[in-house]
Amino acid sequence: MTPIVRSGGAVRTGAVLLFIGPLVSWAAELITASAWQEPHYSPFYNWVSHLGLTGPSQVAFGQVGNSPLGAVMDTGWVLYGILLIAGTLLTLDLRGGARPIAIVALAILAGAGVSLIGIFQGSNANVANGLIAFHTYGAQGVMLAGNVMAIVVGVNASRIGLGHGRRVASIVLGVFGLVAFGVFMADVFTGWAWNIGLFERAVIYPIMIGHVVLGRGLVAALRPGADLPKPGPTRSEPTRVRRSDRTAQSV
Repeated sequence: MTPIVRSGGAVRTGAVLLFIGPLVSWAAELITASAWQEPHYSPFYNWVSHLGLTGPSQVAFGQVGNSPLGAVMDTGWVLYGILLIAGTLLTLDLRGGARPIAIVALAILAGAGVSLIGIFQGSNANVANGLIAFHTYGAQGVMLAGNVMAIVVGVNASRIGLGHGRRVASIVLGVFGLVAFGVFMADVFTGWAWNIGLFERAVIYPIMIGHVVLGRGLVAALRPGADLPKPGPTRSEPTRVRRSDRTAQSV
């Protein structure tokens, strides 16, 4: 088994960044939601992206957006995206082949997507000027790439240093998020929009939990007495052993 994780202090730094990225976003969400003005904000009903609306109250995508601390939410999303990309690049060794490259590519897509959500708000102004496309692409990008990343991380858990429990958790989270994405999109395109905020979070939160699992698992693997996966023996090593055995037998 060939590990796909870097060595040295870079791994520890990257693991911490992966772990705190979702926490930063959740903290920003809680702070922003607590400042939400009338009407009452509900995580089941309201679009999560409406928390990032700045400026006066407006009706966007069929819901009232009135978020006085919208800039806090936007900043949280952008920071989350940056931390995700940086953490993955510091953690995974791209020289390990297609596996780490695939995970890093998915992390970049997801990180760029969540950052675009914070940069380009889902506002009426951006609908009018066409910039809403960046918001939409960002949202769908992070929903798909983030959940696929969780599955790929789980499949390669032993090469990253994650235990069986985290391996299963990562895969289950990714599969759940992708299924929820289909339900969420059906809820949107049918125009039903029932509890749209709930289904939207059912897609997003598994991604965030997956990054916590990944970062926490790497931190645990770096504790004294716990080792990251080591490369298996090279082809030359067993050859040398067999020769030494034959020499010992001849003597």
